[in-house]
Amino acid sequence: MDWDRRARENARFFVATTKQDWTDDDFFASGERTVAEQILTDMTNICQGKAPRDMRVLEIGCGAGRVTKALADLFGEVHAVDISSIMLEHARIALKAFPNVRLYQNNGLDLSIMSAGEFDFAFSTIVFQHIPSYEVIESYIREVNRLLVPGALFKFQVQGYAGVDITPDDTWVGVPFTEEQAVAMALKCGFEPRHAHGAGTQDFWLWFFKNREMHCTA
Repeated sequence: MDWDRRARENARFFVATTKQDWTDDDFFASGERTVAEQILTDMTNICQGKAPRDMRVLEIGCGAGRVTKALADLFGEVHAVDISSIMLEHARIALKAFPNVRLYQNNGLDLSIMSAGEFDFAFSTIVFQHIPSYEVIESYIREVNRLLVPGALFKFQVQGYAGVDITPDDTWVGVPFTEEQAVAMALKCGFEPRHAHGAGTQDFWLWFFKNREMHCTA
């Protein structure tokens, strides 16, 4: 499996490619910066009046725990999934002092490993940009909808640059989204797409709020 191979080669580099030789301090500080930039600046949308320590959070694609650790410092419970057992071993070592973290290995297609939800917020970064299939990404979005409480936010990043070359078996370069495609997928999967930032770039951020009454459509 590609992500196990990458994790054996250099787990932290393939999670965050700005450095080949991450130290512990630098690696987890980079996760803290992600949380500072994408979470702490957006607490009104994320918390919706709830105290962070009272919230259950879902992270899609936790890798070696770079962002998970910072999330665990902020929220009451963090449930994180990844497809790579080797990445998860790195995460377990890094997060062994955090009893509020639960780690799961999923199948790379859905979140069936998690049978029940009631999560207050879901988050994903530098994950969907590697998935070369709209159908798989749609499956994840549907699954997140299943697991969130009504009205909760799924904030995540996708590939927005249309100039990438996609091949079905390439798990490094993911399919690009236009603003119109993102809106269509949100509506199809039972979300209200309220905000977007970075269209046309690799860092295309989306704010999908779970509808309070509507369900996903076929």
